[in-house]
Amino acid sequence: MAETVPASEFTRHFGRYRMLAQRGAVAVSSHGRVPGYFVGPDEYEEFKRFREQRHSFATAELPEAKIEAIAKSRMDERHAHLDAILDSK
Repeated sequence: MAETVPASEFTRHFGRYRMLAQRGAVAVSSHGRVPGYFVGPDEYEEFKRFREQRHSFATAELPEAKIEAIAKSRMDERHAHLDAILDSK
């Protein structure tokens, strides 16, 4: 869990929190809410790499061939018990 510090404390003791951020995220609060986190450069670079690898798209962007393939696909029989869970809701 990230240490939470008020923004005024963070500003007054920036050097201390800069060092703490090397070990983990520091949550900075303002008026009882946490609008952001202070993290070290390694953690930030790791986060950027994660975001670059993640890909999402709207289903409207799918090519017709993929839509047809999805429509024709069938669940492996080993997972048939999951249909009962969906049908019960």
